[in-house]
Amino acid sequence: MMIPELPAYLTKLGGQEYIGLIIALFTFTAGVSRPFSGKITDTVGRVPVMAFGSLVCFICGFLYPYLLTVGGFLTLRLIHGFSTGTKPTATSAYVADVVPANRRGEAMGMLGLFTAMGMSLGPAIGSWLATDFSMNVMFWTSSAFALLSIGILLQMPETLVNTQPFRFSLLRLKKDEIFDKNALPPFIVLLLQSFSSGVILTVISAVSASLGVTNKGLFFTVYTVASLVVRVVFSKTSDRYGRLPVLFISTAVLAVSMVLLILTDSPAWFWTSAIVYGMSWGMNSPTVTAWTADLSDEKTRGRAMATMYIALEAGIGLGALGAGWLLNNVVGEAGIDASFAVSGVLALVAVGYLGWLWQKGRRVASHQTNEADDMALLDGEP
Repeated sequence: MMIPELPAYLTKLGGQEYIGLIIALFTFTAGVSRPFSGKITDTVGRVPVMAFGSLVCFICGFLYPYLLTVGGFLTLRLIHGFSTGTKPTATSAYVADVVPANRRGEAMGMLGLFTAMGMSLGPAIGSWLATDFSMNVMFWTSSAFALLSIGILLQMPETLVNTQPFRFSLLRLKKDEIFDKNALPPFIVLLLQSFSSGVILTVISAVSASLGVTNKGLFFTVYTVASLVVRVVFSKTSDRYGRLPVLFISTAVLAVSMVLLILTDSPAWFWTSAIVYGMSWGMNSPTVTAWTADLSDEKTRGRAMATMYIALEAGIGLGALGAGWLLNNVVGEAGIDASFAVSGVLALVAVGYLGWLWQKGRRVASHQTNEADDMALLDGEP
């Protein structure tokens, strides 16, 4: 709800040069907290971690109107990141617990469907509240929604078997508890993909203003609606054809969306870019999550999900910092175009990596099939 309005809000507080930190600080805390949330998700339980994330959203949304200095605002953004550092990790592990492996892609697509509904409505409603009422009303409304989510979470059954009570010793991490090596391929892909998200979150409000689009949240609404439609129509695709082929195509579409944003010089191009961008993430997000679940060990699924989300936060944070630097150091629209160009190049690198993994997997499968045929012949089978 609040993201589209925060750059202008921080500028009014006198912190225009810190616009890149709006997202960067948030994602920094989220990324740092991921290993801890992964461990606690695998020990204390999925539901308590989800509830903690929503509680942070509730508290921070309530406090924004009272911290009216640049330092206070940025400190709150840093704390607010704990919400994203905890809840999605536990949510993804919870969903993976309750669905069969051969329907994970579909299930993650449905999870993403409801996420997309919130993301499509939130920015537009937030901008409307800020414009027609006040920023404070927008902040408090977001806080109220977080409180509602806590009420729902407290009614959900725990899916983790053999839960432990929380104790502070759980916050001491061993080296092998920080990063799940099984999730390395999704980590690399999502890191490269999510740079574009940091760029979008940082610069799209400026692009909206330059084109005369007064509601800065509408780009987010259009792209999340497009992603919602893709999730509904193609939710079973990665279960049927495999994670890598789907990610190869959807990441290529992500690169195309960045090119379209560079070419944008009218509202028509702007909305077209939003639709294409949404289409790419409509397939990327649930497929990467299902892929991570596939590669994870059931006992450390929370850690694997946390590793994946570290990549998401790192990519978004780097994208936000890069875009913020370019906005402050490159004159005019060239800085915005350069941000989109870097995002497009990184997406193409991800396409190349996915293509290599895909071909490697096909070669291994072909070799295993040939070995099975040879063994059948030796055993006298036709």
